[in-house]
This record gives sequence, C-alpha cells and structure tokens, in this order.
Amino acid sequence: MDCKQAVSFMHDYLDGDLSEQDKHELEQHLLDCPECRMRFKELERTDAMLYGTRYHQVPCVSDELTFRIMNALPPHKRQPAAVPMLTWVKRHPAVTAAAFFLIVICSSMASFSSTDHQLVVKGSNLDQVVIQGDTVIVPEGKSIAGDLTVQNGEARVYGDVEGNVTVIDGSYYQASTAHIAGQVKSIDQTLDWIWYKVTDLFGGPSSP
Repeated sequence: MDCKQAVSFMHDYLDGDLSEQDKHELEQHLLDCPECRMRFKELERTDAMLYGTRYHQVPCVSDELTFRIMNALPPHKRQPAAVPMLTWVKRHPAVTAAAFFLIVICSSMASFSSTDHQLVVKGSNLDQVVIQGDTVIVPEGKSIAGDLTVQNGEARVYGDVEGNVTVIDGSYYQASTAHIAGQVKSIDQTLDWIWYKVTDLFGGPSSP
C-alpha cells in the first residue's frame, strides 16, 4: 500500500467502514511510514474533537434560524458514478486485468470467426504483390518495405520482404531467390491466433 492509498483509507478506518484486509494493510503501512502515522494521529484528534462537539446544542437558537442556516448551505453534490468505479478498479487490479483479458479473447475469437474463409493481406506497398485467387505472391525483383501478413491463403515469396512474414491459417513457400529480413511465423490454430492477437496488442513477441 502506498501513502496516497493509505490517506484515502484513513477516513473509512475511523468510520469503521474498512474491510478486515484493508484495515490490516493500513495498520501495517502506518507502522512502517512515520509521515502517514503522524497524519493519521492528527486526523484522529480532529475526528475526536468533532465527535465531542457533535452533541453540544447551541442555546437560544430558534427553529426559524436553523431553517435559514440550512437553506443557505450549498447543495450536496452527488459523487460521479465513475469515481466509485475507478476506486473499485484500483482496489481490484487482478479482477480488472482478468476481465480485460477475457474481452480481448472474445474479440479475437469474433475476429477469427468473421474472417474464417476470407483472404486478408496486410503490409506496406502491397502494389508490389500479385494476388491470384487465395495465393499472395511477392515476385522476384519486387520488395515489401515492412511486414507482410497473409490470412486464409498461401504466401509465396520469390522477392524481398524487409520485415516479418506471418501466415495465419494458410501455407507458405519461400523460393531460393527470396530474402526475408525478419521472421517467418505460421499460425494455424484458434488458440495460436488468440495468443498472436494478445501479444500483438501488448507489443510482445508472437508465438512462432
């Protein structure tokens, strides 16, 4: 627990609204952090003073004066719904990460299903490739500036690819005249496709 989170828990601790786990973490943090411990003691003294004056009534105050004072106070602003949600996300990072990962998997499954039998070609200067049916050809003497991705088809490389060649649910052929600067990746199963999308999303290395 850091100091910022500890400060946010102090009021709930004094009000008795903290869970046992959060209470234990706060108490442990106060033992380790002199600055937060001093701040908590000041807050505790202030809370005790307010509690002591809470039951003292001011004499000679009429109901009319009380009504006028209450009406003069600014209206209570409701806390935006996003604030409690953000607090919950901060307190439950593991659950949030699991939910986000599940969303990524579901969206990847939907993307995989929607392009089940459709040829998809991605890359730079695709005018250098030749597409014949489901076959994507990089002719000899032609060059692709970056990565080349072929899904649901066959990739045949005779020329140059200055990046990676990724074949998803398809086949690959590399001629002796071909030059590929990066890696050749073949993704054939749905699980590999999901892993490819997740690692691509977070910028990590894809499954070979």
